[in-house]
Amino acid sequence: MTAPRPQLGSVVRVLLRRTIDTYRDSPQAVGWLQHNLDRFDEPLRVAIAGKVKAGKSTLLNALVGEEIAPTDAGECTRVVTWYQDAQVPKVTMFPRNASPRQLTIHRNQGALSFDLAGTPVDQVDKLEVQWPSQSLRTQTLIDTPGIASLSRETSARAGAFLAPDDSPSQADAVIYLMRHLHATDVNFLESFYDQGVARATPINTIAVLSRADEIGVGRLDALSSARRIARRYRADDKIRGLCQTVVAVAGLLAQTGRTMRQHEFSALSALAALPRSDLDGLLLSVDRFSRVELAGAPDPEVRARLMERFGLFGVRLSTTLIRQGMTDPNTIATELVRRSGLDELRTVLATQFTERRDLLKARSALLAVDLVLTREPRPAAAPLAAEVERILAGAHEFAELRLLSTIRSGVVKLAPEVLDEAERLLGGDGGSAAARLGLDPGAGPEDLRAAALDAVTRWQRRGESPMSSRAVSDVARLVVRSCEGVLAGLGPDFRGGVHH
Repeated sequence: MTAPRPQLGSVVRVLLRRTIDTYRDSPQAVGWLQHNLDRFDEPLRVAIAGKVKAGKSTLLNALVGEEIAPTDAGECTRVVTWYQDAQVPKVTMFPRNASPRQLTIHRNQGALSFDLAGTPVDQVDKLEVQWPSQSLRTQTLIDTPGIASLSRETSARAGAFLAPDDSPSQADAVIYLMRHLHATDVNFLESFYDQGVARATPINTIAVLSRADEIGVGRLDALSSARRIARRYRADDKIRGLCQTVVAVAGLLAQTGRTMRQHEFSALSALAALPRSDLDGLLLSVDRFSRVELAGAPDPEVRARLMERFGLFGVRLSTTLIRQGMTDPNTIATELVRRSGLDELRTVLATQFTERRDLLKARSALLAVDLVLTREPRPAAAPLAAEVERILAGAHEFAELRLLSTIRSGVVKLAPEVLDEAERLLGGDGGSAAARLGLDPGAGPEDLRAAALDAVTRWQRRGESPMSSRAVSDVARLVVRSCEGVLAGLGPDFRGGVHH
């Protein structure tokens, strides 16, 4: 059995400190490096990106469980906005050429709102929303302006944050929202990818087929259709090479399910009590639902607000559930969230981002060191540059990334079920031992050990077989190392039994 490998995060922290010491006479370099060293102790930074009206702010609200991100087309949606956990609510504006200013917080029909107090949007670097939230303790969410906006300035602002030309992104990972897959979406995903191994997108990007409830004009089977489309995208080699996975989510349904109010349930109950033909007539279109006068129905203003909060699909689904006997608002809210796809997305975020926190942080830190070495080259820094290359080339975590990318691009030729297992063992479905081994998250150490040893044996045989090509043998060796890493992670009592 090979000796346990040093943790990648620890190795990169040491490199950061060495680089700080080498550049101690450069305040700018030291400040940048210290900032990135401090990032190791911060929650993961996850940016939410996508084109205008993709539903970024709505999804952020759904993930947090509160309406803290403005969802209208106001000026705040054109500024990069950070949402962080804090003990006391506070919104701070960071102008480009002035000191930070605290903004007044307002509530508008339950939703948080704030304005820029007369400061032009193009003069604002970012907004920082501090909000007490358990959901924000493990990840800082960053809402970005719309890509491919009609406003070239707004679009440029999003691009400058997410894929800057002269420095690494401030985000550790990205949730990319798209209503359908367009060339613009592919081009944006590719903008991350063409910059070397450490920047490779498959580790730090999840794609979301957003506004999934609008597929099929809001029919009750809309989400089933959206999930089929997401599965088709996941099977596409091009897309698999650019993001970890594709998930279908009805963001509005998820947001409303997590923030539903009693008066909304009462209005939905009144609608559900209408004769079926009357309700079906109202639900023919958004305009008809919000404007037609109908005896026994909530007044048009109430219905218009329901449509804003639930959408046509959400109203149709909620009234159907009530007609079927669900009379408790909490039960309805839970069912809306369940059907929205939000739980699946949160599971994916946990397996693909949270479990890989140290890897994502290390990746960001290596990019930061590389930037300093490139901008301020000096003879004393040559060993540091060599160390960056050594880590990128030798760290097993990055070797896994390279192989995952190769597998997903279709370069390696193996039976589909064998490739699927290789991808899973390399962490393609998540970095935990259970996810890698295809076991239930609650599997015990003995089950994990048995499955890991079985995988090691099978892949060792595959790698040593005279029938295997050089490429297949290389895959097998790396998969075996990944399985050994699982065994090492189980502790000294579970590492035995593997021989070379």
